Amino acid sequence: MYAVIQTGGKQERVSPGQQVRVELLGSGAGREVQFAPVLVVDGDRVLATPEQLERAVVSARVVGEELGTKIRGFTYRPKTRRRRRWGHRQRYTTLEITGIEVDRSR
Repeated sequence: MYAVIQTGGKQERVSPGQQVRVELLGSGAGREVQFAPVLVVDGDRVLATPEQLERAVVSARVVGEELGTKIRGFTYRPKTRRRRRWGHRQRYTTLEITGIEVDRSR
């Protein structure tokens, strides 16, 4: 069983027990978070319509935060003495997927 969740403007394929790195959520370590799935695949059954996914939920536990790799940039304009150095380091939240729940009464 796996599901596709959307967080931070990106979609991620997850399954129970998997650790996944997503953009910063702002939740502390040890907290529980829930996502509404975009797609759920359970063996031969595929849930994709909004009516089918209405009661489906993906739960995860926040493991911690980490920093991505440093990105360095440099821009300049010739003959004007105009230069600029810049850098960026993205912050990420590490999640452990604890379960994918689908309402089976439908």
